[in-house]
Amino acid sequence: MFDTSYLLISLVFSSIGLGYFIYGKKQKHTIAYYSGLCLIVYPYLVSDPTLMFITGIALMFAPKFIRF
Repeated sequence: MFDTSYLLISLVFSSIGLGYFIYGKKQKHTIAYYSGLCLIVYPYLVSDPTLMFITGIALMFAPKFIRF
């Protein structure tokens, strides 16, 4: 049903998303907060490992390039 690469990429990016989520909540950094939330949720929506990897990298770099 699930490919091993899918499960590994999902685990890695969801863990990073949890870190972003906690950091954003404690520091009141909205971009990191929502980026972490998206990193946690998006593996449920994307099934292709390559697209999942590219999306995860983009969401990880979002707080660095998006400023309010």
